[in-house]
Amino acid sequence: MSAYQPDEFEGVPTDAAADLAGVPDAFQRLWTPHRLVYIQHGQQPDEHSCPFCRAPEMSDEQSLIVARGEHAFVLLNLYPYNSGHLLVCPYRHVATYDEATPEEVAEIGELTQIAMRVVKQVSRCDGFNIGMNQGRIAGAGIAEHLHQHIVPRWALDSNFFPIIAGTKALPRLLGEVRQEIADAWPA
Repeated sequence: MSAYQPDEFEGVPTDAAADLAGVPDAFQRLWTPHRLVYIQHGQQPDEHSCPFCRAPEMSDEQSLIVARGEHAFVLLNLYPYNSGHLLVCPYRHVATYDEATPEEVAEIGELTQIAMRVVKQVSRCDGFNIGMNQGRIAGAGIAEHLHQHIVPRWALDSNFFPIIAGTKALPRLLGEVRQEIADAWPA
């Protein structure tokens, strides 16, 4: 694709009705309508229905938890971008990073570092995407409970986003990945 030239797209409609695949502009798009369904349906949990509040009440195998700390825990993402995609969550039901206590912030950071070391060891990944989507407008699927994503990446991983027939090929089952990471987690 050539570099964007401002006059190259003059006269191209930019309103939502014209924002269809094939309308030329300077951007490529990845359409993920399945993600919108996930974000819009049932994703305003209170403390009683929140999956991140319920997870610590279940067994580690059932909830996909790989490690538990005093203020936060680590679990596999049920809808991973890649194998080994982890989430670090405080036990307390808080929505944003600025609502977290200093103890929660410190432990989230510590667990993130350990998770990176462990995932690097077991998966031989080449890098990570790490981040938090704060609020629904920022793309948080479960905006009401703070969680940090740790997504392992590999050189030439062309499977990061599912763009062919809405299919995501993950080479391993979640339970297997959880067990491998949990087994490698330092005591």
